[in-house]
Amino acid sequence: MTRRRTLLACAAAGLTALAAAAQPAAARPAPTASVRLLALNDFHGNLETPTGSSGTAIDENGTAVPAGGAAYVAAHLKRLADRHTLTVAQGDLIGASPLISAAYHDEPSVRFLGNVGVTASAVGNHEFDEGYRELLRIQDGGCHPVDGCSPEGRWKGAEFDYLAANVLLDKKNRPALRPWTIRRVNGVKVGFIGVVTRTTPTIVTADGIKGLTFEDEVAAANRSARELKRRGVRAMVLLVHEGDQVKAGNRPDECGTVPGAGTRIAREADPEIDVVLSGHTHQQYVCSVPDPEGRPRLYSSGSSFGRVITQVDFEVDTRTGDVVRSSLKGDNHVVTRDVPPDPATVSFVQTWKDRVAAIANKPVGKITADVTRAPSPAGETALGDLVADAQLASMKDKGAQVALMNPGGVRADLTYKASGGEGDGVVTYGEAFTVQPFSNVMGVTSLTGAQLDALLEQQWTAAGEKILQPSANLHFTIDRSRPVGDRVSAITIEGTPVDPAAAYKVSANNFLLGGGDGFSVFTQGKDQVLGPIDLDGFVAYLGAQGTVSPPPLNRISGG
Repeated sequence: MTRRRTLLACAAAGLTALAAAAQPAAARPAPTASVRLLALNDFHGNLETPTGSSGTAIDENGTAVPAGGAAYVAAHLKRLADRHTLTVAQGDLIGASPLISAAYHDEPSVRFLGNVGVTASAVGNHEFDEGYRELLRIQDGGCHPVDGCSPEGRWKGAEFDYLAANVLLDKKNRPALRPWTIRRVNGVKVGFIGVVTRTTPTIVTADGIKGLTFEDEVAAANRSARELKRRGVRAMVLLVHEGDQVKAGNRPDECGTVPGAGTRIAREADPEIDVVLSGHTHQQYVCSVPDPEGRPRLYSSGSSFGRVITQVDFEVDTRTGDVVRSSLKGDNHVVTRDVPPDPATVSFVQTWKDRVAAIANKPVGKITADVTRAPSPAGETALGDLVADAQLASMKDKGAQVALMNPGGVRADLTYKASGGEGDGVVTYGEAFTVQPFSNVMGVTSLTGAQLDALLEQQWTAAGEKILQPSANLHFTIDRSRPVGDRVSAITIEGTPVDPAAAYKVSANNFLLGGGDGFSVFTQGKDQVLGPIDLDGFVAYLGAQGTVSPPPLNRISGG
């Protein structure tokens, strides 16, 4: 009896084993490997803790909390990383940077990003601020051709790859930078593709990108995806320096996007691409969008200035090498300052702060109250007006009659309260630099009154509005209820109506003169002459005025 039970049990076990063996392979859980990505975007050289509204972020509770600073970025990255982590970025890591980084052509920031493990980054439009050749130097190494080596000695180059699949050399139609790169982590391969907004030619200085073509982001990404697939890479991440706007108060992990250029890329890019990490718009969001085959794909962005780190976790099927889409998880972490800062980074930042202190702390002028970028109903700002006045003064000897300033080039407020030991109301060189960090060259061009009118009508496009800031002697009225192209009227210079047929000498920086921000009428100007760096003109104006009060917001009427 006992022997019979044993035989039956063995037979049953055999049948079970046969049944298991007969199951199709698809029915078994596939072996997978875990991968974690940590991502930054739009760091803009913010080694020190950013201040004002640039130094806060909306947290998961909807509360604005202090955020950012390299020492806190490093601390949070260490806390979030595991042994299967890759750290990447989505561009604008440098450019429009505070003086601590910009004084040394952003080498300190690129060094920091290498120190914290960034392995690949999309190139951003601001990476071209000093031109394509300078970007190559930042990538590959060597001392600056004009300013020489920094206090650190010969620059060794970035420790990460800048990627730009959609930036081509005109004459050779080949990539100006690496289009993609492959990394191995936890036994699997992950491909990274980088693209930058195709609008780059309209938002950077024309001379800096001479000889380059900026392709459609999706077309370039798809070409790189096909190449990666030919090389046996199935897990793919698109790093894109383009994005969307969000509703006010959007929390870190909400979607809340207003679908725009970023969403288009995220939806239309090759279905082989599993994750789209974005930037450019300085917003925070975590979304899921369908790819062209209808499968969900993670799409996210992590604010700016080192205030948010994006974490993405997923599993890779070790048999196919592809990402298991259902495993994708995104989480934006606010870089709060309630954790101990990373000691090595604190020391690193202090070293560069000490090096630049003598320049940064030099007083250059005084103000009687805060001079801010807060707009009037018409879009005019006190600081924009002040910069325009300074630009007119800097080009008077070149015949300038009026000046116009692009609002995006005014990067920070001037605050009355002392930020250090300089005293209330004192403006330091470092503070002036933070307002005007691009080192654009001032110029004057001749426009007819009709062209000036057409130029002011270009303040509105399908993408929104950008209100030019006028010097004190230029006035005009806007009416947003009228059709685009017919919103500006009553243009006067020195109180006299502008004559459509007469010629006027208009001062602006070389970014605008080259048609930047879509103001293409500037390129129709004649007899262009150039002058000083915009920052030099701003500093000289502050010094000449002695003490400056916020200009009244009465140069642009209507709304």
